[in-house]
Amino acid sequence: MNPPADRMTPAVSVIMPCFNSARSVAGSAASALGQTMRNLELIVVDNGSSDQTMPIVEAIGDSRVRVLRQPIRGVSAARNMGIEAARSEFIAFLDSDDTWAAECLAKLHAALVARPDAVLAYCGWQNLGLRGGRDAPFVPPDYERSDKIEALLGGCRWPIHAALTRTRAIREAGGFDPRFAYAEDFGLWLRLAAFARVVRVPEVLAFYHHHDGPRATRDLVRAACQLRAVQRDFLRCHPQFGRGLGRRRIRQMVDGELLRRGMESYWARDLDAAHAIFRMVLKAGYLKLAESRYVLPALLPRRAFRALVSRLERSRGENRPTRA
Repeated sequence: MNPPADRMTPAVSVIMPCFNSARSVAGSAASALGQTMRNLELIVVDNGSSDQTMPIVEAIGDSRVRVLRQPIRGVSAARNMGIEAARSEFIAFLDSDDTWAAECLAKLHAALVARPDAVLAYCGWQNLGLRGGRDAPFVPPDYERSDKIEALLGGCRWPIHAALTRTRAIREAGGFDPRFAYAEDFGLWLRLAAFARVVRVPEVLAFYHHHDGPRATRDLVRAACQLRAVQRDFLRCHPQFGRGLGRRRIRQMVDGELLRRGMESYWARDLDAAHAIFRMVLKAGYLKLAESRYVLPALLPRRAFRALVSRLERSRGENRPTRA
């Protein structure tokens, strides 16, 4: 007679960092524990919560749940603690406010088992709670192609919970870089996937829940800055790749992405974020003629920049472009 699934060595370790997640953690935990792949462990890593997060987790009453605790050290450190404790051959990450389709892990697991040379399987996802057509389901392309590294370097190509990884590979890659509170998943995916095979599951199986309104200006600026830092770190570690791309293309990918994020903040009318990001663009010496009229005013102090933008808007009758 086979032992119950929850007493066997788990096939997948699900790592869930938590910080003051009382509002959402029960739903996310239920999504993990309700997978059709029953043979899993859910490692909940509390990152110094001061609300009812841990009582809620401890009341779940499922033997597959393991609880670890640390003082507030950030999401990367919390995930790394979970990676160290994981008992299975495969690791998935699920934040305490996101969910999966019931068959998500089973399908990702099957894809990796079928390709022993692959280190990671990724799937499609859907953003929930956004407006303006930004909540459509999305299935990313197959990145196993001739320009794979270039495509991956351009930005994070799947969210943290839309992938399953081999534990061995993620440990060899060093886990998450604790320097980063943003783009930490991007950095890990680059180190894992750039020079090893990944496999795509072309279905929407992961769901990202937006429920806190617009992101704070400080978060937008730090996210842009840290994504650029991850890109530059990768290029420093792999100079041969940078030489192959050429300086112009690298500038387009790194500083051009910074400019794109600055313009996105500008059109969202988060002018404080736009001002800070435009200043980083100018410091990098990257300026495109088409965007110069938006970027150059950032040479002014922030208050003067905001006032000038308001005057220019009135004189031009300028409105944010309508999304396609």
